[in-house]
Amino acid sequence: MGFSLKLQYYCLVCVMVLLPALCYSKDYFVKSRATYYGSSDGLGTTSGACGFGEYGRNISSGNVAGVYRLYKNGVGCGACYQVRCTTNPQICTKKGVNVVVTDYGQGDNTDFILSHHAYEAMARPGTADRLLAYGVVDVEYQRVPCQYVGHKIQVKVHEYSRKPDYLAIIMLYQAGKSDILSVDIWQQGKWVEMRRSFGAVFDMPNPPLGAISLRFKVQDNAGIKWPKAVIPRNWKAGVAYDTDIQL
Repeated sequence: MGFSLKLQYYCLVCVMVLLPALCYSKDYFVKSRATYYGSSDGLGTTSGACGFGEYGRNISSGNVAGVYRLYKNGVGCGACYQVRCTTNPQICTKKGVNVVVTDYGQGDNTDFILSHHAYEAMARPGTADRLLAYGVVDVEYQRVPCQYVGHKIQVKVHEYSRKPDYLAIIMLYQAGKSDILSVDIWQQGKWVEMRRSFGAVFDMPNPPLGAISLRFKVQDNAGIKWPKAVIPRNWKAGVAYDTDIQL
């Protein structure tokens, strides 16, 4: 009897240890469709709805995308997804391509409008032209962590800013899988929530005159992160400032 109880206990422990591994070992992909937009160099665009500018054209070697439902009124900007086509296994790779969301867009029942460069990256060597000929392909996708080796989050003072009357900011190199839900600014002894102007751009009129401290509210139990004096007193529009934060 004692041996039987020990055996049952051992089996229970094994199940408890192995079950999480079994539950999370399989990737979870969502089925959808994707198309692409043309550009002279195959990269992204500086005029994307997220407000990233030049960063939105070159980040991730130009493997970027406009999204529809995943845009989430701008909260989805900067998220990374693995996208792989399923239309033709003789053309499509099993790995697909990792893309960064930098824009909003909708095609023919698509969730993704990929840059030309990213769309071709889903194809096996020598088959890119055949994949492009489809125009729209069936895909499956999953959220993946963004990885920027050697970078922590940068806070860029958007070009729209006008010192000292108006401050607009956007976060660059947002690693991990957590979305930035809101941004607060320290003003007159309290945290004041900034407005989400559009895409990933947050703004406020009459910002503090000195060095500026920010905090970010992020999802997925990541809590609230905040650095000290992220933006210097003599900030300038168009300049990106380093932080100590990485999500």
